[in-house]
Amino acid sequence: MTGTTTQQAAGPRAGDVTPAELEAMTRAVALARRGPVHGPNPRVGCVLVDADGGVVGEGWHRGAGTPHAEVAALADAAGRGTDPRGLTAVVTLEPCNHTGRTGPCTEALLAAGVARVVVSVEDPNPQAAGGADRLRAAGVDVRTGVLPEEGRALLGAWLPSVERGRPFVTLKIATSLDGRVAATDGSSRWITSDVARRHAHDLRAEVDAIAVGTGTALADDPSLTARNAAGELHGHQPLRVVVGERDLPGDARLRGPGGELVQLRTHDPRVVVDELGRREVRHLLVEGGPTLAAAFLRAGLVDEVHAYVAPLLLGAGPSAVGDLGIGTIDGALRLTTRSVQPLGPDVLVVATPVTTQHVTGGRPEPSRDSTDTTDEEH
Repeated sequence: MTGTTTQQAAGPRAGDVTPAELEAMTRAVALARRGPVHGPNPRVGCVLVDADGGVVGEGWHRGAGTPHAEVAALADAAGRGTDPRGLTAVVTLEPCNHTGRTGPCTEALLAAGVARVVVSVEDPNPQAAGGADRLRAAGVDVRTGVLPEEGRALLGAWLPSVERGRPFVTLKIATSLDGRVAATDGSSRWITSDVARRHAHDLRAEVDAIAVGTGTALADDPSLTARNAAGELHGHQPLRVVVGERDLPGDARLRGPGGELVQLRTHDPRVVVDELGRREVRHLLVEGGPTLAAAFLRAGLVDEVHAYVAPLLLGAGPSAVGDLGIGTIDGALRLTTRSVQPLGPDVLVVATPVTTQHVTGGRPEPSRDSTDTTDEEH
C-alpha cells in the first residue's frame, strides 16, 4: 500500500509513519473485522512489525472477556519465537489503560518491551482512555490518527455510543411505497420481499437489543429473533425489549427461544436508553410500530434510520411513524441519505437525521403503545 495518512491539526505529520506501518494498519483493520459487531467492546486489530517492516505477530479482539488485540498479537509473536522487545505495535484503537474483564493493554505492551505504537483512533471511553499518554510517559514512541476514517468506520455503532454516553439507536421501518406498514384490516405480511427480510434478520444479528411496544407484542406476538435464510437462529441473539406497562401472556413467543426478554415499564424513550446503557447495550434497534418510532424521534434519540421500501401501494392503513407534532413543511425532520441498496424488488434507504434535537422541543412525547405495529416479519 502506498497511500498517505490524513492531515489533521493534531494528526500525523509527513514522515511520521512508514509505508510498512500503513500496510500494517490496513491489515489490522481487516483482522479487527473478524471480531463480533455486537457486544460492549469494540472491534480492534493489532499487527506487530519489526525494524525491517516485517509482520511478526497479529491479533484481534474476539469478544468480551477474551484477550485484547494487543495481547493476542504478542502471544502470536511469542508462538513464532519472536522477541517483542523493540517492535512496533500497529493497532486500530488506542491501547486501553484500565483493568476491566482483562488487564490494561498499555502494561502488556510495556512489559513486552514494545518501542513504538501506531494508532488509528484515540479511545473516547473515559474509563479506558489515556493509553497513549501512559505509553509516552514510559518512553514509548506513539503516533495517533493514522488512517482515521478506516478506523472510525471499523468501530461502527460502538464509537458514537461511547461518545454520546448511550446506545446508538437505529430505527427500522418496512413500508409500502406510500409509507404504510399494514393494510386497513391490519394485515402486513408480506410488505417486503424475502430478500429484504433476510437482510433485516442479518441486521438483528449485529445489534445488542431490539425494542417494541407492548401493543406490538400483544397484537403481533413477535419472536424478535435473528434467523438465517434456513430459519435457524443465529449464534448471537439480541436482548428482546418490550416497552410499556401491560403484562405479556405466559405463552408469548417472546418467552420462547431467543435473546433474554426485558420488559421496561415506561413510555419514556430516555428511560429505555438509560436502562439499556446500564446493561452495556451499544446498539439498539427500534422496530416496534409507529408510536414507538415517533416517541424516539420526538426525543431526538434516533441516530440512523433503515427504511425498507416495497414497490406496492395501499392508499390507507397505519403509517410508519406516528404523530411528530409537526404542523408545517418547514418543521419537517429532515434526514441525510447515506446509502440506497436494492434488495430484490425492494430498496433499503439508510439515512441519518440532520439534527439530533427534539422535533418539538421540551420533553419527549410519551409513547402510547396501544396502536403499535411491528414490521418484524415484513
